[in-house]
Amino acid sequence: MKPIWRVFRYLKFFPKEICCNIFFNVLAILFNLFSFVLIIPFVELLFGLTNPPSVAPDFSFSQQDLTDWGMFHLYRMKEQMGAWPCLGVVSVGYVSANLLSNLFRYLGLFFLSPIRNGIITRMRNDFYHHITILPISYFSAQRRGDIISRLSNDLTDVEWSMVCTLQSLIKDPINIIFFAATLIFISPKLFLYFLLILPLAVFLIGIIGKSLKRNSVKGQTKLGQLFSVVEESLAGVRVVKGFAKEKVRTDYFEKVNQDYAQTMIKVARRKELSSPLSEVLGTIGLVAILIIGGSLVLDGELQASLFIFFVIIFARLIPPVQAVVKAYNSLVKGSASAGRIFEVMDAEEKITEREDAKELKPLGQEIVFDNVSFAYGEERELVLDGINLKIKKGQTIALVGPSGAGKTTLADLLPRFYDCTEESISIDGTDIKDLKINSLRDQIGLVSQQCVLFNDTVANNIAFGRKDVSLDAVKEASVIAFADEFIKALPMGYDTMIGDRGVNLSGGQRQRLSIARAVLKNPPILLLDEATSALDTESEHAVQQALDQLLVGRTSIVIAHRLSTIQNADKIVVLDHGKIVEEGTHHDLLEQQGLYARLVEMQSFSA
Repeated sequence: MKPIWRVFRYLKFFPKEICCNIFFNVLAILFNLFSFVLIIPFVELLFGLTNPPSVAPDFSFSQQDLTDWGMFHLYRMKEQMGAWPCLGVVSVGYVSANLLSNLFRYLGLFFLSPIRNGIITRMRNDFYHHITILPISYFSAQRRGDIISRLSNDLTDVEWSMVCTLQSLIKDPINIIFFAATLIFISPKLFLYFLLILPLAVFLIGIIGKSLKRNSVKGQTKLGQLFSVVEESLAGVRVVKGFAKEKVRTDYFEKVNQDYAQTMIKVARRKELSSPLSEVLGTIGLVAILIIGGSLVLDGELQASLFIFFVIIFARLIPPVQAVVKAYNSLVKGSASAGRIFEVMDAEEKITEREDAKELKPLGQEIVFDNVSFAYGEERELVLDGINLKIKKGQTIALVGPSGAGKTTLADLLPRFYDCTEESISIDGTDIKDLKINSLRDQIGLVSQQCVLFNDTVANNIAFGRKDVSLDAVKEASVIAFADEFIKALPMGYDTMIGDRGVNLSGGQRQRLSIARAVLKNPPILLLDEATSALDTESEHAVQQALDQLLVGRTSIVIAHRLSTIQNADKIVVLDHGKIVEEGTHHDLLEQQGLYARLVEMQSFSA
């Protein structure tokens, strides 16, 4: 049940609202209880079941003395006013108490609303913040659809299964305490019989709760799989249609959906069993109370009007007990969803920032990879093995090699998308692990082969969250990236929405927007990973000219499969199986007749 308490820790942010909610709930319960106390004079005035004391008794809080005091004054008022006026006074008192009870109940709910919504808002913010700081390696091992499911469905389940039970968890236990205290005050003996039923009820409810939690975990896991199927199908819709496999994907979705439905049917059946079970147990208890209490009345141990009051209060005690049982089962069900949420929020931030981290100053001399090795997991084979590389300020270094050689991984280590497994990377003699992560990444511009755009306007995608740039600066960057011409041709120019992941643009257009974004950032260090891979020959030539100008005076690491992108690099580094096998200029490497020359000869590059 730890996830439950972790959710309720968020209550510390709402101390005033909690105090107001408890205060008004107590008032609502007191006036509700008082309205039922007035049932006693109703019964006495109508049927006169009790002989009042002849002399006014002293007022005290014992059950007998308080009853005698009330009966004496009630019958005295009846003698003075008559039965009907007396009933009128009692009726006004009953209605007034009921109105006040419901008013305070509303005020309790009024102060509960910001608590309920505030908890979910804070949890959603914390969840999203955490997934933005998790390392890229985490998402490589997780399904995006499952993460989305946790943020949407699991959090919604927490809201409805746990947070929405707050009113029951606050009000109903107070209700039970007040009603139980009243029953004990009226007849401790009768209340003792009621307690004999509780162990059986607790045992049965506990069994249902365990089964409910177990199936809830299965259900939320299967829902995550369902979202993953949808996300994969949407991302690969062209492949699905191109291979005419719509039916295959539909059949797979239906299977996963059916598994989820069957699991949730089990959850629903067990959840709904708790309410009728508690009602049956309550009815058994009520019947027992009627039999035992009736015998006490017949034996003269209990006044008839008090016995009727006891039965009514006992009957009123059953709904809050049922509500607590239902709230408990909702908590158990919601605990499964909360556990899945905190599982992500507890995921280790492998890329951490040291407390005494420094700000990165502009690159002064060089970037050094000192015997760097890297593997994606502790037991996996090394992707990079003993990389020693120096990149002087202003140099353009090209990384080439066959697929899987480790080129992209090497580039990803510099902005700390991953941390090297062994040894270190330093900038001007400072280990990048000793630098503030944001200050490091602020000085690095990235254009990857997988162009990432957002469902926003063209201008906002280029500016990417920056509020300090003008539209003129955005247009200037677009001109350099040779994107200005096609942007102007769009329906609303720079204000055109580009759709999800830039679906309304061609591959070349998306890539040019990505390049314009890097141009606008104007970083001293550039990482270009297949930056021109999505461009046609004409666009590539134009953008390459712009990139050539952009690279001047900057320290750049370029990954490309096209000769035109790298042949003018200051140094070409050839990787194979995670190791540097050749270094030099384009002409030097061709003369060596090594791997680089073979790649060119096999047309792995196209001029």
